[in-house]
Amino acid sequence: MNVPHAGFRKYIAIVGRRNVGKSSLINAIVGQDVAIVSDVPGTTTDPVYKTLELHPLGPVTLIDTPGLDDEGFLGEKRVERAKRSLYRADAAILVVDDVPTEHERFAVNLLRQLEIPFIIAINKLDLKNNLRDAYIDFGVPIVEVSAKTKTNIETLIKTVCDILPEEEPRPMLAHLIGEYRTVVLVVPIDTAAPKGRLIMPQVEAIRETIDHAATAVVTRDTELAQTLEKVNFKVDLVVTDSQAIMRVEKIVPKQIPLTTFSILESASKGDVKQFLEGIDALKNLKDGDTVAIVEACSHVPTCDDIGRVKIPRWISEKVKLELEYRFFAGKEFPEVEQLSNCKLMIHCGGCVLNRTAFMRRMRLAKRLNIPVVNYGMLISHLHGVLERVVEPILKKQG
Repeated sequence: MNVPHAGFRKYIAIVGRRNVGKSSLINAIVGQDVAIVSDVPGTTTDPVYKTLELHPLGPVTLIDTPGLDDEGFLGEKRVERAKRSLYRADAAILVVDDVPTEHERFAVNLLRQLEIPFIIAINKLDLKNNLRDAYIDFGVPIVEVSAKTKTNIETLIKTVCDILPEEEPRPMLAHLIGEYRTVVLVVPIDTAAPKGRLIMPQVEAIRETIDHAATAVVTRDTELAQTLEKVNFKVDLVVTDSQAIMRVEKIVPKQIPLTTFSILESASKGDVKQFLEGIDALKNLKDGDTVAIVEACSHVPTCDDIGRVKIPRWISEKVKLELEYRFFAGKEFPEVEQLSNCKLMIHCGGCVLNRTAFMRRMRLAKRLNIPVVNYGMLISHLHGVLERVVEPILKKQG
């Protein structure tokens, strides 16, 4: 099955109390037993992600969440994990099997606070539950289903499809070069590079370039000078890995536009103005301030990891500040309490997130009054080339 990477899938969260049939509903939607089902309350103890091709939605990931009424110390931890998993959701299905309680009202308030469109699935229709009137006042679509007999599952899928927000297509780099142009992509091969393959932003850039009738020339930073000579410097844009910007900037002539993969990612999924404000916030940092470094993926850190090692080192060297760092990585965004007292958030390019999930993170940071800066912009700023690498994006935005 050809499923696009995580940045292009739709994420649908299945939420509700314990034993309302969330996992059973996922099995009914998928058409096979992919989620563990039990009569024991709290069988699902952590968010579980199920990726599949679902007609007519296309590639989706269903998030099977722990019950929102879980109890005890571990239960509270599970509820926190369930809440955090919602930061990635494009839509949600609130599963119920009885009249509304405080837990359903909590879920509705949370989904509305996060601006996640949702529907209500009244499960166990086979038991003749007549609950539609009890949920009318919530003002969202209601579908009565039976996960056990698979009744109305197609209607449920169609209703979810109807509420999913349409994302405005935002190109990564095609709008910067146009047709029949040439872009040089600089791909360093170092200890952090995955063996035998390119990373997502590099693959996206190549595919988008050829999809728009342009030419992609891929080279390492060590061969960049020779590559530019071979094409007689007839290049419309150079894009490099952020970690190589200090070397690449010295090689690429000033008349050739230059930027980084991370900056292109952030511009297509986020708000460039918000990130530039984050750069300005650097001036207000003091020794001992706390900075959150957030990555959306869960790669294993290397000895010279970009987020955990290089960025803190460069900040110490260039800005002469000794800061406290909190590191977060993975699909789920940090809890509000974990970000307390943070004076700045440094976020990766978000290649595994779609724009909806990325912007939800940015809005939360704004609500918490935490300035945000992107990896690529911060690295370029610390090495004195930010103005040059953001110029192609700002010029296009007018």
